[in-house]
Amino acid sequence: METLFWISALVVAYVYAGYPALLAIWARLAGRPVRRRPSFERRNWPVVSVIIAAHNEGARLPGRIANLLNQSYPGTLEIVVISDGSTDGTAAAVGQFEDAVRYIELPRGGKPLALNAGVAAATGSILVFADARQRFSPDAILYLVSNFDDPDVGGVTGELILDCEHDDPADSTMGDGVGLYWTYEKWLRRHESLIRSTLGATGAIYAMRRELWHPLPARTLLDDVLAPMRAVLRGSRIVFDERARAFDRTSPDGSAEARRKIRTLAGNYQILALEPRLLIPFANPVWWQYLSHKVGRLLVPWTLVCAFIASAAVASEGWFYTAVFGLQLVFYGLAAVGGWIESRERQSPSASGRHDEIPVVLGKEAR
Repeated sequence: METLFWISALVVAYVYAGYPALLAIWARLAGRPVRRRPSFERRNWPVVSVIIAAHNEGARLPGRIANLLNQSYPGTLEIVVISDGSTDGTAAAVGQFEDAVRYIELPRGGKPLALNAGVAAATGSILVFADARQRFSPDAILYLVSNFDDPDVGGVTGELILDCEHDDPADSTMGDGVGLYWTYEKWLRRHESLIRSTLGATGAIYAMRRELWHPLPARTLLDDVLAPMRAVLRGSRIVFDERARAFDRTSPDGSAEARRKIRTLAGNYQILALEPRLLIPFANPVWWQYLSHKVGRLLVPWTLVCAFIASAAVASEGWFYTAVFGLQLVFYGLAAVGGWIESRERQSPSASGRHDEIPVVLGKEAR
């Protein structure tokens, strides 16, 4: 049991501390900056198609489309909105923009099929994927596209900035924890990008070369990981550009964040089933990073269970194991109590409502 405990502890330590330390050294010694042309150099900017798959987002889409129409991109910008079986007047909400938006109505089939239809209808050589809820900084698309000056770059993910990173949102109980985790996650993406490629993209803001897009299976859970990783398997880089920014709100409570995490874990298992080549060193150019980051995250819940069981079994064999077992009991106990308190607060009649609008942070963050 001692061996099981130490193996489990070392796996957790490597995934969350050892791998980041390795990344930091690797990026410093062998970083590969993106080869962009100088910003003042004249060029023929490619046609860009922004694709939004939406289900009952009629209230949000006018503001979202206006945000895209105000982009400072110097080339041709096409906006494609795909209604995935919407029943809330989405067509009328988009119709006010007339020819500025290409609108497609589909029966309810899910986001992956809507994205496939959007790509099929798009005319741009660069595809930008966005959601209805978030907003872009005015130069986000310009910065995304500038990375395609480098022929090795097949895709670009921008930076998603949550309100908890610059504020203390009153309508979320998850701000501090999510903010710290998201800062850590973006640090990983930044350094993985420097080495070769990030291991996916941020669904709210990412771009790909059209020729690298492969139609998604209908039941795809994480299009923003599957599509970029397929590009990586074809030899392209997916890079992170923190200058291209999107803005969003934090999950309102623990249950919403838990659902998101469960979906992410399930999606990563699904991707391994859809693309088993990711586990083959000679097929996947970022095999070690993928194993350390994505597969490691899948192993962590199981290693935590093993560590808890093993430390319970050997708790009587020394003060160290007794202390470790006690700390785990305290940690899991506090987590359970916190979840119970939050659940009670959500059920309270006096609980305040949630707001769907994205906070106005463009001036503060984009200046």
